[in-house]
Amino acid sequence: MITPHIHSIGFTSRDAEALASFYTSHLGCRRQECLELEPGSYAQLIGLPGSRLKLLRLQLGAEQLELLEVLELGAGLRPGRSIPADSRSNDLWFQHICVVVADIAAAAGPVQTLIQQGQLRSISSDPQTLPGWNQAAAGIQAFKFHDPEGHCLELLQFPPDKGEPRWHQATKGSAFLGIDHSAIANADTPRSCRFYEELLGLRLGGDGMNSGIEQDHLDGLSDTQVRITGHRCPEGPGIECLNYLQPAGGRPLPADQNSADSAHWQIRLAVDDLEGIASQLESYGGSWVSPGSVELSGEQATAIGFSRALQIRDPDGHQLQIVCS
Repeated sequence: MITPHIHSIGFTSRDAEALASFYTSHLGCRRQECLELEPGSYAQLIGLPGSRLKLLRLQLGAEQLELLEVLELGAGLRPGRSIPADSRSNDLWFQHICVVVADIAAAAGPVQTLIQQGQLRSISSDPQTLPGWNQAAAGIQAFKFHDPEGHCLELLQFPPDKGEPRWHQATKGSAFLGIDHSAIANADTPRSCRFYEELLGLRLGGDGMNSGIEQDHLDGLSDTQVRITGHRCPEGPGIECLNYLQPAGGRPLPADQNSADSAHWQIRLAVDDLEGIASQLESYGGSWVSPGSVELSGEQATAIGFSRALQIRDPDGHQLQIVCS
């Protein structure tokens, strides 16, 4: 494995078993292992000391999605909060995974039926095809919606001239191919570029401006102008920063948001130099969740798959778990 490398993308769930059923039934995921962790080093790492946790892992193509459920909160910790019902795409707690599909109509159709039945909420009005004037994105088809607990998801089909070669290989069966990236809202593109490229070692994977009626219908906003900056690992999924210049009024991520909140996402990133990132974190605008570098106990390290980690926030508050085997 070449580093940096995204091991998994995850978020907090109120009911991981029920949500996993949705992802396996409607998004092509395959259920993997389910870990129940007693209070210990992993709970300390993610800022929930003394808590009992469940990690339920799903596979989608070559990528892993990890659902975190808090089974029992540690003493003195506040209960987790639901995702705000009035969340918008330009709020700075916004984050989603981009699920690449072979056929957007086939993939989105069952989801749209659930939306029409009132079981899911949409973000996009319908699947959108981005216009020809936008050379970087022309021909991409996408559709955004909320999962049953309110987490944001994007289905995306690349045209033949865009996307990695793996998204154009012949497949049999499922229309769902894998996860291309996790997208996060950000407020300052140069600042985010320094953090993700200079500190964490990802490379610039594209930088452009999207606007127009198609983007409005995709994001559920009006007069949208969004700068989209991709940050890629040598292989596998990347991180996409969405800087909404219009409409104004996107709200900051709450300073006290934590891993028990349903709006909590984390990207698990494997690196070679944990200590170097720790020593420079604050100078690049990041902040700490964990009390420095955490050594996982032997049993938890074996179960989870790494032995040392940092839990950090990027300059906008999005959490990353930086790990070293």
